[in-house]
Amino acid sequence: MRTNTVISIAKKEIMDNIRNKWIILVSVMFALLTLVISYFGSLGSSGWKDLGITISGMTQLGSFLISIVAFMLGYAAIIGEIERGSMSALLSLSTTRFEITVGKLLGLGAVLCTTILIGFGVAGLIIGLNVPNVDFIEYLVFIGITMIFGLVFLSLSLFFSTVFSKRSTALGGAIFLWFLFNIILPIILVGILATTIDFSTTLMDTTLVIPDWYHMANLFNPISVYSSLITMTIGPVQSNIDAGLIENPAWYTPSLLLGVLLAWIFVFFALAIWRFHLKDI
Repeated sequence: MRTNTVISIAKKEIMDNIRNKWIILVSVMFALLTLVISYFGSLGSSGWKDLGITISGMTQLGSFLISIVAFMLGYAAIIGEIERGSMSALLSLSTTRFEITVGKLLGLGAVLCTTILIGFGVAGLIIGLNVPNVDFIEYLVFIGITMIFGLVFLSLSLFFSTVFSKRSTALGGAIFLWFLFNIILPIILVGILATTIDFSTTLMDTTLVIPDWYHMANLFNPISVYSSLITMTIGPVQSNIDAGLIENPAWYTPSLLLGVLLAWIFVFFALAIWRFHLKDI
């Protein structure tokens, strides 16, 4: 792999997104939403909340928005170039498909992480100026985990860009995945859980013991992994089941959850490389 070629492809992706104002627009959106959640996050009250409360609100909203942004960045990364005819020209310059895939992931990943860092970072500084005793280390941990979460969906969208033969079908696949992870899987799992646990008998308990199968099933949903990781490293995130009442099994650790997110990135990136090598241009 030629490093200069990979860097050139990554720079092209970054510059393309700067020229169409993508970084600026998404960064502003993230910053504004963070500030709105921090100031109006609690029903019936207004005023600046500390970063812990803000993180709880942003985890829920961010899981929806960041997955959408990542899909929009990556779904046409490969198939879009093929449809425009620029992929053939790029390959004719002795650029390998592996170098193209790595360069695009690095470039688009840099765009995504920059928007998250700028958007959440600027909002965090503004909140810090209005709230005493702010734990910025905790907030930086949140931003770092959120970047990794975004890269999961970027890797997924890059893989989808190598699977389909048209941008429209790649977009359709990305939309289906978004609904699957954000809506369909949580509803199915909670529905099954509700049939196996009598919640009425546990209302007076301080903790709710969830079966191991539920935690294992959630490992197949990066959004659930992301929310659980934030909860276990920073603080409770409101979800379908009150995170403060759940007793996690001993094996369900932050290290495991972080490893699962990283595995999602590398597995689907490897699949994208493999599928791109098989694709006719």
